[in-house]
Amino acid sequence: MGNVILRRFVSLPFVIFSITFITFWVGFLAPGDPILSMMGGRNDQATYERLRHLYGLDQTWNDQYFRYLGGLLRGDLGLSFRYQGRPVVEIVSGGIPVSVSLGAVALVLSLSIGVPVGIWAALWQNTTAERLSMAAMLMLYSIPSFVLIPIFRWVNYQFYARGWPSLPVAGWGQPEHWIMPVLVLAAASVGYIARLTRVSMLEVLKQDYLRTAYAKGLGQNRILWVHAFRNAVLPIITVVGPSVAFLVTGAFVVENIFAIPGIGFLSVQAIQQRDYPVIQSTTVILAAAVVLMNLITDLLYSLLDPRIRVEG
Repeated sequence: MGNVILRRFVSLPFVIFSITFITFWVGFLAPGDPILSMMGGRNDQATYERLRHLYGLDQTWNDQYFRYLGGLLRGDLGLSFRYQGRPVVEIVSGGIPVSVSLGAVALVLSLSIGVPVGIWAALWQNTTAERLSMAAMLMLYSIPSFVLIPIFRWVNYQFYARGWPSLPVAGWGQPEHWIMPVLVLAAASVGYIARLTRVSMLEVLKQDYLRTAYAKGLGQNRILWVHAFRNAVLPIITVVGPSVAFLVTGAFVVENIFAIPGIGFLSVQAIQQRDYPVIQSTTVILAAAVVLMNLITDLLYSLLDPRIRVEG
């Protein structure tokens, strides 16, 4: 297992390098001139040349790219086109804690609801309640966030129209601002995790060692959590890493609709304003986060399953 982790660490710089190259090349090939956009169409050749030199756009693409890589290694992500002269680090550093906290709460909520529902469904297989619960989980998993948000807002408006307590539909900073975004982000993950947990538990419950545990007279809770769930949790951990990517992707929609100043909101605003340094930086940050989560998933594998450590 140590060799696997070492290979992941070695491959990480190559993955980040590939992502930076692709995003930088796409930004370089994009049509239009960001300097002219910054100047608002003013015809001032001296200012134009000064800004091109300031942002390094008067260099060849390979010189620009290696300059960007050097800055990235130093923690310098360049200057924003939209906020003229402002370092990108200052812009994205404010959005990272927001997106991380929002995604973490949504992931914890997904696991807290999805895992117990999946276990319960496996124990009550082929009952009417189990079929209804799995149908509800499938519906949550199938509805996209941009469809779920109007439903939540309509329900919230019905509460507001009747004078009942309602939630704010946009903004950030107060506890009530978290409720709807977290519920929207967690909805699909809850459905997927619940259905995966059910399938994994059903497979484990058929194993011979569980029948032996029952024959020994062990308690139901000990058999369920110590013997069954520990072996069923590995497939669940497998999807935790990709779930982070799913939550990040969903955050692009959620953060913009709810006006949450996270990485997704900054990325969409940068795309609309053609702020390529911010686009490149947010893409690299999100990709590195997904790769890091996959690495953490491998580490959890080795901790939970001794067979993986022996094979490694």
